[in-house]
Amino acid sequence: MMMTPFAKILCTALPLTLALPAFAQELQPSASALVSGHDGAIAGSATLNETPSGEMLLKLDITGVPEGTHGVHLHETGDCTAPDFESAGGHIAGDREHGVLSQNGPHPGDLPNVHVGADGVLEADVILAGIDIDGMIFDDDGAAFMIHEKADDYATQPGGDAGSRIACGVFQKPE
Repeated sequence: MMMTPFAKILCTALPLTLALPAFAQELQPSASALVSGHDGAIAGSATLNETPSGEMLLKLDITGVPEGTHGVHLHETGDCTAPDFESAGGHIAGDREHGVLSQNGPHPGDLPNVHVGADGVLEADVILAGIDIDGMIFDDDGAAFMIHEKADDYATQPGGDAGSRIACGVFQKPE
């Protein structure tokens, strides 16, 4: 049976995701973002941790997110000041196209969709490949974590047709 690229990612990432909770507690944060929505109802954190394997582990702990499926991404500019969060720019892209369903994708800043229940809690551990903490997160204009109103379709250029930006947080170095 032939697997789609997305199925391969899920099958590869699932065992790692299940094994991470105890290990992840030992990691020191490399970057963290306080995430908030337009009206303050969405609040929480996105924390990047460098792992011994060289991959990044993104830990999400956010409340007040509307129930449903949402696209989440790492955006190229560390600025959440615009009312629509457009000041954060596009996804961290490198020389790639958006989405795992694109032949030249995905962007390093493309993440899997997250599913939020009726309680509004978004908790997730996501393993990221191809993120350079100094060159992408702490470059001259920084980087941001973004939650969108709808699911990412993993293909539409440039941003996956995920709708409005509903929450944003700028990554900072740990103190």
